[in-house]
Amino acid sequence: MYADIIVDISHENLDKTYQYAIPDSLLNKVKVGTLVKVPFGKGNRFLKGYVVGLSDIPSWDPERIKPVAEVEEKGLMIESQLIQLAYWIKDNYGSTMNDALKTVIPVKKKVKAKEKKQIELVADHRVASQYLGEFRRKKYSGKVRLLEALLEFGILDQEIVKNKLSVGRETVKSLERDGLIRVVTEQLYRNPVKNLVQSVSHVRLNETQQQIADAVINEYQNGIRKTYYIHGITGSGKTEVYMEIIAKVVAEGKQVIMLIPEISLTYQTVMRFYSRFGDRVSFLHSKLSGGERYDQYFRAKNGEIDIMIGPRSALFTPFQNLGFIIIDEEHEGSYKSESPPKYHAREAALERARLTGSSVLLGSATPSVESYQKALSGEYKLFTMDKRAGHAKLPKVWIVDLREELKKQNKSIFSYKLKELMEDRLLHKQQIMLFLNRRGYAGFVSCRSCGHVMKCPHCDVSLTSHNNGALICHYCGYEEVMPKACPSCGSKFIASFGTGTQKVEELVRREFPMARVLRMDTDTTSKKGGHEEILSAFKNQEADILIGTQMIVKGHDFPNVTLVGVLAADLSLFSSDYRSGERTFQLLAQAAGRAGRGELDGEVVIQTYQPEHYSIVAAATENYQQFYEQEIAYRTLMSYPPAEHMVAVMIASKEEEKARIASKVLYNRLEYTQNDAADTEQNKDAIVKIIGPVKASVSKINDIYRWVIYLKCKEYEKLKELKNMLQVYMEQEEFFKKCSVQFDFDPIHSY
Repeated sequence: MYADIIVDISHENLDKTYQYAIPDSLLNKVKVGTLVKVPFGKGNRFLKGYVVGLSDIPSWDPERIKPVAEVEEKGLMIESQLIQLAYWIKDNYGSTMNDALKTVIPVKKKVKAKEKKQIELVADHRVASQYLGEFRRKKYSGKVRLLEALLEFGILDQEIVKNKLSVGRETVKSLERDGLIRVVTEQLYRNPVKNLVQSVSHVRLNETQQQIADAVINEYQNGIRKTYYIHGITGSGKTEVYMEIIAKVVAEGKQVIMLIPEISLTYQTVMRFYSRFGDRVSFLHSKLSGGERYDQYFRAKNGEIDIMIGPRSALFTPFQNLGFIIIDEEHEGSYKSESPPKYHAREAALERARLTGSSVLLGSATPSVESYQKALSGEYKLFTMDKRAGHAKLPKVWIVDLREELKKQNKSIFSYKLKELMEDRLLHKQQIMLFLNRRGYAGFVSCRSCGHVMKCPHCDVSLTSHNNGALICHYCGYEEVMPKACPSCGSKFIASFGTGTQKVEELVRREFPMARVLRMDTDTTSKKGGHEEILSAFKNQEADILIGTQMIVKGHDFPNVTLVGVLAADLSLFSSDYRSGERTFQLLAQAAGRAGRGELDGEVVIQTYQPEHYSIVAAATENYQQFYEQEIAYRTLMSYPPAEHMVAVMIASKEEEKARIASKVLYNRLEYTQNDAADTEQNKDAIVKIIGPVKASVSKINDIYRWVIYLKCKEYEKLKELKNMLQVYMEQEEFFKKCSVQFDFDPIHSY
């Protein structure tokens, strides 16, 4: 047996592996993640390294492969644990080990540590004064300036020495060699949590909150490790329960990771956590600078923080003593990676908890169908919170049929009911949120004369119109100017269709000219701190109306919001995706949950063309059980997750014909393997349904052609076997060097 070993775990060197032979005496001890000592280089100096792969095939002449010297027995180090987790991700989701390692090793690049240097006088004043006299005689002006200042102040910042006294590095080194001074270096951390104040008081839990917190904490303190699920309606106070559990776990000397779905949640969540836990809490997300991310990584590794909050990537925080992982808004699609390895943070969290002996707590007002099924089966321990915390009541919900509005000659995007309620709220100085599940100024641009649609030349999608006159592809970023006439027939009747957030903002300002309006979408929040700026302004009541895409409906708490308008509730129902009903229910229930969270009662207007659809009816009353029963029946009938597991095999190539042939070759290979498998006769759950190959729904992105094959099977392990078989087969076939093949297990979007 041979081991692939990394001798430098820094991010840049993850692809530099060296193969070593495993002596018979160490065969049982060497596993993926094991820390070993190996002879390295011509001098055979001994270095520590980590095993990242095992094989029985030598990469070159076996006579020249050196043996592993010994296994380090001093327990599981954090790097070992993360490497084991990377291997699990690679095995379960189909990627290279290198891609999996780059996912779990948090530091993307080496960033220079931020340091504060000070220069201190160590010689006594008598000796220093003698030297000063000598330097004056010899006209060493730099040394004179520095010693004079140090005799007066004792210690100076290096910046002052360099910039104000104009003393260079060599002068400092010379005085250091003379034993007159010393340079004191202190590492400074770039802290992404600025200007926050820790509060001494915290919210008292109500009876339901306390019961749940006590049940989880008692089991944890008795050494019982489980996965828990809190199904709590919007505003029921799940965050307070999380904080109570975290406080007890941290008091036991353990560390906690809390995942949240959107960057927009981070600021508000951290504010609440910082006020309770002070600077023992930090957060990671993609908008941090390289330096800030680097410093949080080392603070966590050195045990200087106990709680890390952030989206998916925060799961890989290098805590040495992890005790608990919490995943809030567990249903969110952003927990699934869109680039290889296409892992799900929820499943990876369960594996990290297994490796570390930790517990996991999931929470949502609108659970994913997969998780709720596990909670009902007893795999997760389920808690329910069906009342809002404090005295807040669920909002009153109006479902408006847009077909009826049209019959009444109302062609506005605001129904009569929504307009009436908006006028009332503005009159009473209360706030309004308008939710639209779209971005951009409008939808596609087409010609009313010939039907020509403006499409991206590199992708199989229509361009989206923005109010700066640009047509933009939201897949590859291609941009062109809005044409004055149709490029196909020359007609002037070319225009944009559909409604985006910018268009809604324009119509709101026209309809309610006195209202102060904020818009929150990917365009307005692209700069660093954009989310915080908009949310703070709205919370401080600097605006009356907040318009936004789905990022405004996730977890925010604005006590003065008494009206939420959902402008196009069923847009998400029309996506070619088996999860469209679930996604619609979740968005509507979350949007409705933003209203009436304070002392004032709230109202919600849901505008739709399908008022009778089960996901819309259930969302209006926030009746998850009603939704779940109909959704799981549909999934079972159609063999979709969680009734059966599914894997999408995406074949892509710059050459259209190569992508088509490669997909057909893989299909034939899968069919041959299935027909050859004897175990499926005895085990019906191991039967695999093969669908395709077909062109992907977006069959070209950035000049890359895409084909897809779907596999469905009740047994996840069977799909993993087929994935492994295809990977081995493709490595042996030269043809696949011109194609890329990716695997997506239980995909959350169709291709």
